[in-house]
Amino acid sequence: MTAYVPPHTASNKKTAIILLGVLAAMFALVAASVPLYKLFCQVTGFGGTTQQAEASSGNILMRDMTVRFNSDVNNKLPWYFKPVQRSVKVKIGEEALVFYKAINNSTETITGTATFNVTPFKAGIYFSKIECFCFTEQTLAPGEEVDMPITFFIDPEIANDKHLKEVKEITLSYTFFKAPEN
Repeated sequence: MTAYVPPHTASNKKTAIILLGVLAAMFALVAASVPLYKLFCQVTGFGGTTQQAEASSGNILMRDMTVRFNSDVNNKLPWYFKPVQRSVKVKIGEEALVFYKAINNSTETITGTATFNVTPFKAGIYFSKIECFCFTEQTLAPGEEVDMPITFFIDPEIANDKHLKEVKEITLSYTFFKAPEN
């Protein structure tokens, strides 16, 4: 003889399983959202995200571009961080080397990490970095002072973008944060 199961109990179990599946899918999407958004920004230059390159193409245009440099430090990181030069004028396609200076003003060794973007945002897809301190975390001993290099170029394809014909100036901005502890 089999036990009698009211019809609504089986329906409740099915509903609970579906809801748990939906909840699991939502958690998976939340976990994947940051890497997917980062990938989207890198591919499209969305939000002023710059590109990474091995080297420039060697194609240098006669069009000049002024690149300005900005810096910020999160208030939880006791560092001085400023560009060595406020701006440079470069030809589109020409590689440039600039430096930011960082000083650890604390009495302990601290690791920092930098976020970056360019403005106008629509120029991000054409701003390519070959070398940058922002590719890795930076560790400074107490009182240590370092010059942090950036080698970059502006992709000559910017000249073919009708939305960027009027752009003559790009600002590269960095914000340093204390790196999370392991």
